[in-house]
Amino acid sequence: MYTLIITVIFIVCILLILIVLVQNSKGGGLASSFSSSNQVMGVRRTTDFVEKATWILALALAVLSIGATAFLPREGEKQKSAIEKQTQNVQQPGAVPNFPQSVPEKRADSTTHK
Repeated sequence: MYTLIITVIFIVCILLILIVLVQNSKGGGLASSFSSSNQVMGVRRTTDFVEKATWILALALAVLSIGATAFLPREGEKQKSAIEKQTQNVQQPGAVPNFPQSVPEKRADSTTHK
């Protein structure tokens, strides 16, 4: 679920970037590129749509970012990181190494060359 939410956040970010690039801070942008008189949406309606889309995407990004924290993998639920595994397997510096207590026996079938 966390991966799905992060994917949606990336899509919203890309859409938000595109919407912000379409609009112009001085009132131009997408609205100024429509100069014909017989358009489906008027200049004012286009500007309103772009502004509303910006606010909706920004709000969606904030809500998804906060909501993603609810699905963060918890410490006990997932595997531990490689660094945590290595630190748990380290021997104490003062520990004595475990050497074999007996000498290995020679095999009877081995031949020696002189």
